[in-house]
Amino acid sequence: MDLRNAGGKASAHGVLLLNSNGMDVFYRGSSLTYKVIGGVFDFYFFAGPTPLGVVDQYTQFIGRPAPMPYWAFGFHQCRWGYHNLSVVEDVVANYQKAKIPLDVIWNDDDHMDGHKDFTLNPVNYPRPKLLAFLEKIHNIGMKYIVIIDPGIGINSTYGVYQRGLANDVFIKYDGEPYVAQVWPGAVNFPDFLNPKTVEWWGDEIRRFHELVPVDGLWIDMNEASNFCSGKCTIPKDRICPNGTGPGWICCLDCKNITKTRWDDPPYKINASGLQVPIGFKTIATSAVHYNGVLEYDAHSLYGFSQSIATHKALQGLEGKRPFILSRSTYVGSGKYAAHWTGDNQGTWEDLKYSISTMLNFGIFGVPMVGSDICGFYPAPTEELCNRWIEVGAFYPFSRDHANYYSPRQELYQWESVAESARNALGLRYRLLPYLYTLNYEAHTTGAPIARPLFFSFPDFVETYGLSTQFLLGSGVMVSPVLEQGKTEVKALFPPGSWFSLFDMTQAISSKGGQYVTLDTPLHAVNVHVYQSMILPMQQGGMISKEARTTPFSLVVTFPAGARDAEAKGQLFLDDDELPEMKLGGGSATYVNFYATISKGKVKVWSEVQEGKFALKNGWIVQKVSVLGLDGIGASDLEIDGDGAAENAEMSVSQQNLLVPFSDVEDMKSMMVDVSGLKLPLGKNFAISWKMGMKG
Repeated sequence: MDLRNAGGKASAHGVLLLNSNGMDVFYRGSSLTYKVIGGVFDFYFFAGPTPLGVVDQYTQFIGRPAPMPYWAFGFHQCRWGYHNLSVVEDVVANYQKAKIPLDVIWNDDDHMDGHKDFTLNPVNYPRPKLLAFLEKIHNIGMKYIVIIDPGIGINSTYGVYQRGLANDVFIKYDGEPYVAQVWPGAVNFPDFLNPKTVEWWGDEIRRFHELVPVDGLWIDMNEASNFCSGKCTIPKDRICPNGTGPGWICCLDCKNITKTRWDDPPYKINASGLQVPIGFKTIATSAVHYNGVLEYDAHSLYGFSQSIATHKALQGLEGKRPFILSRSTYVGSGKYAAHWTGDNQGTWEDLKYSISTMLNFGIFGVPMVGSDICGFYPAPTEELCNRWIEVGAFYPFSRDHANYYSPRQELYQWESVAESARNALGLRYRLLPYLYTLNYEAHTTGAPIARPLFFSFPDFVETYGLSTQFLLGSGVMVSPVLEQGKTEVKALFPPGSWFSLFDMTQAISSKGGQYVTLDTPLHAVNVHVYQSMILPMQQGGMISKEARTTPFSLVVTFPAGARDAEAKGQLFLDDDELPEMKLGGGSATYVNFYATISKGKVKVWSEVQEGKFALKNGWIVQKVSVLGLDGIGASDLEIDGDGAAENAEMSVSQQNLLVPFSDVEDMKSMMVDVSGLKLPLGKNFAISWKMGMKG
């Protein structure tokens, strides 16, 4: 995407080169050079002219992002090294004891028998005990996800492999299944370009789901990753791997392949950043897929094709909305899967970098994205983990994950981190209705959930290079601490009024856009909501299912002190188990919220589409808070709508309004809370009152 500013007016456009071959891309400030070693030159241009317009046009072409189930926006915990089921049970219990929200518990390959896909370790994860555990967590609304790697262990007693062989589903080299090494040892790789493979893969997922009713699948190592390179055979004189040392050391008998131009092309792309041979630690590029397609041409499609096959399998299983997390992505992957950014390190540098990678993937059409909170490896410091959860609680996909060889780093391991987690995740769980509405917006228009500031402020050039802050949707801004030892943040506030979501009596009025230094002690998180928004929130909880049943509150923000202003917001609610995310059929409700201030009168109202679903679930609006008002009091409250409560109460409080770099002393604005309401969310309502104006 190119965003430029001429005479104070921004314009954006996008360019896509749709090519799956190896390439180097050089950016030199004023030029972009592609050096591509094969395939087709299909260029697509997206005219914009806004950043949101570019992503809308782009995802209209490549496929709209997949709808996610509601629970996917809860917090996730994973670790490679949960050696047995009792450890997993302890993790869930300790989250509950620490009062830190948790929706999804994950297993890396610890649950497997000998690292083999679609199996259970009978000793460490005995099926009867695992099923009892899953029934227990499913009953309270929690979910369970496990990993699957594409490499299928070569083993004569392994049914998955035998059925794959019988169906001829593997990638070939010299007419035989290509041999590689991953965690189980010697493996063959399924060829997901083959329709028979897609059928076989779906059948294996069905069989596994009958064994263990998992709620989603995590497809890893699908670049595809190979611990060896070249043409390999299984050694006859030794066991490979032998069970000692790290499992990623190649122990097959391998020979380099250089005999074809597919394995040794004349131009060497900068593979792995080291100019290694093109087939280094992956599938040999002269290996053959279905219909004679070479790995040379299809390498970048491997994880994408696996995502499609996995999505089809899960959707066909119970007719539920699938959740898939994939490491490898391609143009269009967001239509099928979420993404995490791989094995990021537990360093301050990677914490900072996690923001720009998240923002990039939103632009790429993969909005459900996040990094391993606290880092996959090495061990994070306590301070870093505090600051990371204060960022990661606002990733669209929020998961703590750690390496086998790292110490335990669940959020309850340090009391200080637990406090930061309760604070940050507490706000996330109150914001779940907003995040889920952004999920709907992403699915229908491609709009990223997490966005660079320039998406909402394209004319404000100060935002262009900024990747230390981000927006959720159009106007919830996160400004985190990203440096060791710091207890303040120099944050950019684009022009307008911003209100703290942690303390709504605190506001900042940024004239023309300014940097403001925010005091940010260890457990503090800077989250501000912009003017002219109506933010739907709930009361939070330990699990999204529980949080979803609580009453709603609406936060309405006007430009501070404005006498005439408007605000608006949206809310989408549906049965998140259904595969499709859409209105119609009585399984979804959409609400537009509006507010105005004019001639001293404040009005807040709703317009509901298909209210039946919201009414069936009994959702109510209990409180409306209006921020940024000018006046000295409020009176003449009128409520129009079912459940117009006799218990409604109106209170007025003062907001401290910081006007940085201004000659005026800090101004004041007013906040009015109307509480004790019982307005059905599924029906139109209107609330109004008068503000007492200063003489």
